[in-house]
Amino acid sequence: MRPQDDRLHSPLRVERLSLPDSLALATHSHAPFAALGYGTPHGVAWMPTVNARVLSPQGAMADVWHVGHAGDGTQVRSGTTGIARWRTDGHWLLGAIDLDEAAEGQSLTELAQRAYRDLFRTLDQADTPHLQRIWNYLPRINADGGGLERYRQFNLGRQEAFFEAGRAAFEGAPAACALGIRQGALSIRFLAGRAAPLPVENPRQVSAYRYPETYGPRSPTFSRAALADIGDGQVALFISGTASIVGHETVHHGDVREQARETLRNLEAVIASAHAQTTARFSLDALDCVVYVRHPSDTEAVREVIEAALGAQSPMARHAVYLEADICRSDLLVEIEAHTVAAGRLQAA
Repeated sequence: MRPQDDRLHSPLRVERLSLPDSLALATHSHAPFAALGYGTPHGVAWMPTVNARVLSPQGAMADVWHVGHAGDGTQVRSGTTGIARWRTDGHWLLGAIDLDEAAEGQSLTELAQRAYRDLFRTLDQADTPHLQRIWNYLPRINADGGGLERYRQFNLGRQEAFFEAGRAAFEGAPAACALGIRQGALSIRFLAGRAAPLPVENPRQVSAYRYPETYGPRSPTFSRAALADIGDGQVALFISGTASIVGHETVHHGDVREQARETLRNLEAVIASAHAQTTARFSLDALDCVVYVRHPSDTEAVREVIEAALGAQSPMARHAVYLEADICRSDLLVEIEAHTVAAGRLQAA
């Protein structure tokens, strides 16, 4: 059995709710620990939003995170570290960074490095040293940034910040996604805790941090997924952005339905790989997922693939959030990231 951090006694829980139900949790004297909103209003301090168009018929949604037990007096504090805003209970931390490139006057590489520098400063100061999950959103991800694609510029700055902070940029890198939004700021959202998660890779794919140099001067810095002990005998599986890639190559060019099917196969492979490292048992149809679709007109086709594979009444199909976003490769049409929780424990590393 994997040794547990004896300070990890504040359980973490997440639920996906509509915007009205999310906002109803806050009272004049109390707000939930934190939330990640999809299509939600800007300015809700405990709910940083993803600035992407919602394509789901149910409209704005949020993943609301809770800490501790009801009535146990768990205290949540908020603060800023440089450009990072955060909320923590001392065991878990959810942070947000937003940088307007036009206002800052720096290159995307410089902004990414600056953002991650403050992200790591936040973790150090809050004593929540271990990243569990990161969400990256950058405008015009596939555009030319002056001789180098903007996603590749971002990867340069991100990885340099990992090296600078002495963080694992290869084996042991956190779960993450990187999507292109049509407008707005470079936005980074991050979840951290006191105990290190277990990285998970996909045997069907080359690890992202081992991609050949044809994908840029610096490889992407993330693991395919991560397993985390979240307390109360529960294990969370955080799955990074997953797409129609086999080995390191995009497959099913131009066919969104086949790309969606290949993505589901990759998700299944990640889950199977995770099962080798935990007694918890996860299933594809129970994932809470975010589906990023490059072309809004493809949304229904992707939905049909998911429903045909898992059933229209499966939790994944019913609770999926669909967002308009560009994928990190211009030949990818759809990407899915997800999380799920099950009873169990982590196995020895």
